[in-house]
Amino acid sequence: MVSITIENLTKHFGQVVALDGINLRIEPGEIFFLLGPSGCGKTTLLRSIAGFCAIENGRIFFGEEDVSAVPPHRRNTGMMFQSYALWPHLTVAQNVAFGLEERKVSARATAERVALALASVKMEGLGGRKIQELSGGQQQRVALARALVIRPQCLLLDEPLSNLDARLRLEMRGEIRRICQEFGLTAIYVTHDQKEALSIADRMAVLDAGQIRQIGKPAEIYRRPQSRFVADFMGETNFLVGKIVSIDCQSVEAETGLGTLRGTLGGMGWEPQIGGECLLSIRPESWRLEVESGRENEVAGRLTERVYLGEVGQYQFETTSETLKILELNPRFIEEQPVGGLFASVHPEDVLALPL
Repeated sequence: MVSITIENLTKHFGQVVALDGINLRIEPGEIFFLLGPSGCGKTTLLRSIAGFCAIENGRIFFGEEDVSAVPPHRRNTGMMFQSYALWPHLTVAQNVAFGLEERKVSARATAERVALALASVKMEGLGGRKIQELSGGQQQRVALARALVIRPQCLLLDEPLSNLDARLRLEMRGEIRRICQEFGLTAIYVTHDQKEALSIADRMAVLDAGQIRQIGKPAEIYRRPQSRFVADFMGETNFLVGKIVSIDCQSVEAETGLGTLRGTLGGMGWEPQIGGECLLSIRPESWRLEVESGRENEVAGRLTERVYLGEVGQYQFETTSETLKILELNPRFIEEQPVGGLFASVHPEDVLALPL
């Protein structure tokens, strides 16, 4: 296991700033995700760590070693690409062995290590198959075995599950996490899929326009985003503009179109003032629907759109001033709603006040 430290990393492509003074430390054995929209710089950062992308300013350390000028083949990283980059004219075993042959490992040792790598991804006995004879999920496992067989210091993954169907993506999420933990690997994983990141990561960084907007554990990033961008990117949310009427430690009350709502202060370095404006972020699943009133942070309304998703009901809840998105687990109001409408309420802990 090795730590990875990035100091003030900068990269331009012409006039475009791909990386803008990135500072980041990834702990030994950590599964760390780089998350963000297309063009935010996450793949450029990953390729810089691998050595495929020359940096302009800043330094990259593997442990105590400065690898900023070290060529890719001497960094001892295993990389898994979105396209898998497998050789179609070679067998499974030959594809996995490619990196070992480049390193002049003996034929006997290569055969042993290839067999172990294939066993680790549950591909025993398939070394003689051609790549075109494999399913998408099996090809993904071969690419992972090829990255592992060289016994890398760290594993770098660039959207490795994007070409798989939903069932296989779910299966391989668990497999990748299992393998990283089993081999004690430091892993850096690039994706734009929030669910993928939330289900696998130990920590993650959300990037935008070449900058890191927030770093934290999955639950922290999802439940306590520090900005509108992070809150919006990490999943659906209801945004309400409010005017702050009181502040008490981390508690805040804001006047909104739905009335006065009590919530929790968010936003690093933000100093809200009474009378100032704020943005309230409330996740759809945080609302609770009831037939009777009498709860804090409550608003009356009606369901104007209902979508049944099995275990979840997806609703549009129309009030006199706003239309809210609400998710209900084990939905009760898919078929019908009370004639007098419903009441939606939310706990203050789930109302996050952010800078506007």
